[in-house]
Amino acid sequence: MTEKIIRIGTRGSKLALYQANKVKDELSKIHQNIQFEVEIIKTKGDIILDVALSKIGDKGLFTKEIEVKLFNNEIDIAVHSLKDLPTELPTGAKIGAVLKRADVRDALVSKNGKKIEQLNENDTVATSSLRRKAQLLSINPNIKIIDIRGNVDTRLKKLDDGYCDALLMAGAGLLRLGYSDRITELIDSKKMIPAASQGAIAIESRINDPETDEIIAPINDMATFRATQSERKFLRTLEGGCQIPVGCFTKFEGNKFYIDGFIASVDGQQNIKESASGDAKNADEIAINLAKSLLNKGGYQILKELRL
Repeated sequence: MTEKIIRIGTRGSKLALYQANKVKDELSKIHQNIQFEVEIIKTKGDIILDVALSKIGDKGLFTKEIEVKLFNNEIDIAVHSLKDLPTELPTGAKIGAVLKRADVRDALVSKNGKKIEQLNENDTVATSSLRRKAQLLSINPNIKIIDIRGNVDTRLKKLDDGYCDALLMAGAGLLRLGYSDRITELIDSKKMIPAASQGAIAIESRINDPETDEIIAPINDMATFRATQSERKFLRTLEGGCQIPVGCFTKFEGNKFYIDGFIASVDGQQNIKESASGDAKNADEIAINLAKSLLNKGGYQILKELRL
């Protein structure tokens, strides 16, 4: 009898491969009669490295080429950082499972050991995220911020080579790659609200593929799945991708659901931040209503100006 093979599609960066291999290892522990293979696929976001993300758009920037292979049955599942997935997936695709979430916080990596509150107008901070830029400028409008592209190792090397004085990036990526010693500060999620679904690894699969559903179901962390689904509802209501200054973070405690959300202008001067909570069974509704509240309190105008 031929051994069944499940092909896992992923980008080729060290972090993407870590995530794909983590999924492979988790599945291999459960399904010892199935062979899992990782296949590297280059995406538009991996190829265009000399342009700011905000200038080339973000809808499927790190996912489209992988999804094409998924629909062509060249791979069986795709592994992504969930925050990279558009809130509306292509027809025929779904989030089949989400692994237990890692640290959601943003990390500051600085050459001089300064923490975020100690940065001043003499410091140059590099980030690829308008969300991080806006929140940093709302903390200190005098900080110089420059764009940076590339994988985790590339960014750390640029810092070491003098491109900037500090980096702002997702803490989960640094921790997953063993760079905890490079982190100057993991920034409190109340001070710098994360991107929706930050820290979560998603498995994208085909709709109407019950055999694959059955294979990946055991590694789905339901607490993370529920929390990130609500965050994606919040993001979709704001019509925001990763290149709009918007973020949220949710958590469940018993039967209670909590969410912090914000939307900001790119310069950080307008920073609308709000929290909401309620019965856990109404999590999606609470998240959507919070997004609507932010829109009504100035978010519509911010989005209008961003799209000009």
